[in-house]
Amino acid sequence: MSQLASQKPKWRRRAENRPDEILDAALEIFERDGFDAARVEDIAKAANLSKAGVYLYFDAKDAILRGLIEREVAPVARNLRAVAEAGGGDPVGALRMIAAALTELASDKRTFAVPRLVLSLAGRYPDIAAYYRENVVEQGLTAISALLKAGVAKGVFRPCETDIAARMFLGPIFLHGFYTHVLLGDPGALSAESRVKAHTDILFNGLSARS
Repeated sequence: MSQLASQKPKWRRRAENRPDEILDAALEIFERDGFDAARVEDIAKAANLSKAGVYLYFDAKDAILRGLIEREVAPVARNLRAVAEAGGGDPVGALRMIAAALTELASDKRTFAVPRLVLSLAGRYPDIAAYYRENVVEQGLTAISALLKAGVAKGVFRPCETDIAARMFLGPIFLHGFYTHVLLGDPGALSAESRVKAHTDILFNGLSARS
């Protein structure tokens, strides 16, 4: 066998790239056709694979959606938790950093694509809703709550129900993404930086007028 014949063709796709190619194609098809109407064969065609090729990596359509959650959104929650765990020494600074990062992400239509998809399916696919809740939402809430508890212990924050306060921290950020990318509302003229400043000001100082 000649040296040339023994070399692998440079155009051959690496097997490790194929799950990402499938997920990219699936997100495009899910957004175009909706999850229920999307067909695995259409995803395969968009990924330049056979239907059997898709099933080598994902055994069902909902497994593809779980793959999208794991690739697109779950890492954000894990990173948030890492920042929270490292930020106990400066809870205020860590919360500002998290608010800025999440606000930037929620402003991006591409980033919000998977949360938008899950929202549209949660009522009919409780397994998907539970997977998203456990691997994304509860990860974030636990991290924020722990950071708030650290702030209370240091005397930076007053004693409060930190689990509830964590929801109040994340809720407005998520609502902006929902309002903008699901309800197609006007995102307003404020920059992400300005929204973070307003959000953290209200969070840390409240709405009551100071005497």
